[in-house]
Amino acid sequence: MKRDLVSFALWTPEEIQKIFALSRELQQDMQARRQPLARKTAALIFERASLRTRVSFEVGIAQLGGHPIFLRQESIGMATRESVHDIGAMVSQYTDLIIARTVRHQTCVQLAESAAVPVINALTDLLHPCQVLADAYTLMERERFSSSVKIVFLGDGNNIANSWLECATKFPLHLVLSCPPGYEPHPRIVEEALSAGLSRIEFIVDPVQAVRDADVIYTDVWPEANAGVDEGRRLVVFKPYQVNKALLKHAHRDCLVMHRLPANRGEEITSEVLDGAQSVIVPQARNRLTVQKGIMTFLFEH
Repeated sequence: MKRDLVSFALWTPEEIQKIFALSRELQQDMQARRQPLARKTAALIFERASLRTRVSFEVGIAQLGGHPIFLRQESIGMATRESVHDIGAMVSQYTDLIIARTVRHQTCVQLAESAAVPVINALTDLLHPCQVLADAYTLMERERFSSSVKIVFLGDGNNIANSWLECATKFPLHLVLSCPPGYEPHPRIVEEALSAGLSRIEFIVDPVQAVRDADVIYTDVWPEANAGVDEGRRLVVFKPYQVNKALLKHAHRDCLVMHRLPANRGEEITSEVLDGAQSVIVPQARNRLTVQKGIMTFLFEH
């Protein structure tokens, strides 16, 4: 039976731990002859622009012995020229894996439902599981992934915040979300995370109070003005949530700073912090390749 990674919902903590273990094995032995994708082809169906996601997946597929095929929305016309269902059904007749980066989460769900091969969510408007798995792995490398570590997410309650909440239903965490009123994470995902009762989850509007004694601070880009948000109001609402030196003074001295990239320097984070000693953005980006290889290996070996 094929498996998909659209969200964490149908994955057990043990399975996710196995992904981390495989990632570690592949990272430690870059010359390994382990090639679960040998003589296999993977389709990358991307509706959205991408740098890290596309490069890390294409490189990972090649290193695991496979052949990537990149399919842009402009070329295939998903949901315009041809239905999502038909594309999922047809592409899976030619390929062994589909990696989808879609605007709407439901599009990725439909691809998984119609495809006969595994589908990996490489970002939707609702969730970004591959990114958060790489983030968790990055924190594990630094012994910062446990219930005793205070992880604070600042800014827009977007797909990253939603995936962190999903992660908190699988592993015991201390997760604090600090979002402006009206920009909270998805209510259903919040409810499910709280109902799971596994993690300590807090919602603190005041960013200074939220980051007090934080071990990890995570931020992401603010909503774009062209997404229905007035530019002037956007800057006023989100400015207090900027990760800068002044805000970092309220966290632990060795607090780590995370950002999935790309970053709007001078908006959600200053260059001084993004490029500073506490930033782990480069290992985060590197671990997209590491963990996605672990995901693909799991899907084809289990």
